[in-house]
Amino acid sequence: MTVDRYIHIFAGSFILISLALGVDASPLFVSHWWLAFTAFVGANLFQFGITNFCPMGYFLKKLGVPESNMACQK
Repeated sequence: MTVDRYIHIFAGSFILISLALGVDASPLFVSHWWLAFTAFVGANLFQFGITNFCPMGYFLKKLGVPESNMACQK
């Protein structure tokens, strides 16, 4: 797997987990403060779109995860 795929998997997982823990209708509800985590992930994705810098991508590259060299693949 590549850095891009890991970032998408982690961001999607964190959003789904924080929604499950922060929405009243969820059977896993803990606190509304979990929605702040969803906002943090969204803000980080927005920041990446503008600056093209992702802190998680930086650490994954340092750990030796390969980068994707194809822009679009089907």
